[in-house]
Amino acid sequence: MRLSTVILPIHPWHQGQKVWRRAEDLGFHTAYTYDHLSWRSFRDQPWFGAVPTLTAAATATERMRLGTLVTSVKPRLPITG
Repeated sequence: MRLSTVILPIHPWHQGQKVWRRAEDLGFHTAYTYDHLSWRSFRDQPWFGAVPTLTAAATATERMRLGTLVTSVKPRLPITG
């Protein structure tokens, strides 16, 4: 059986990397995060972007798959060059 978990992007990275590593150590096959603009109960607290969070999680984990449960269509600045 493969188990997955959701890790909300609410942790500054010095705390967040421990959360992602712990999920892998517990044997989760996949960990997801949300790409919402905010979450009701965390409205007045930090809410970090999903893509940077998953990028950082990829550097802290080795085997666990990573992904987003929801990816919001929201304004993002295009890269101009």
